[in-house]
Amino acid sequence: MYIIYHCVGGCHSSCTAAAIHLNMLPTDHTPSKYDLLNIPFFDTLEKTDQGKIIYRGTDTFGNKVHTLGRQFSPQIVIPAIKDMWRILGQKEEDLLIVNTLPCVNFLMRIGGFSSRRLKWVKFGRPIVTRGTLSAYKNIIQVVEETKEILH
Repeated sequence: MYIIYHCVGGCHSSCTAAAIHLNMLPTDHTPSKYDLLNIPFFDTLEKTDQGKIIYRGTDTFGNKVHTLGRQFSPQIVIPAIKDMWRILGQKEEDLLIVNTLPCVNFLMRIGGFSSRRLKWVKFGRPIVTRGTLSAYKNIIQVVEETKEILH
């Protein structure tokens, strides 16, 4: 199974979901900001990474976990991925595309925009980190629902 967690930038909610899915972050409590910032792919993508499906690891059941920053075009990007998957002769049930955008809050939007788009990392990263920790329980819920589908 291939899992793609996606959001606008691919840097925060989708990366956090992937890290939770891969047991890099806990599911029984909210981690510290240091734990979150120690995830090697949190708040690190550049504009040139947009639209790329990035492998983040393999879970304990052998599922391949990826993230995607698809900007504001899920209605174009997601069907294109599904069509290419079918063109390549893959089974539809072997691909799970998970939207993490519903977890994103105002702090994540402001902090993520500042850190990634404006490159004001010192200003934006603490804000997006606080927002991500605030949304953490919601992101856990998305991951748990995803894992339920898998098993």
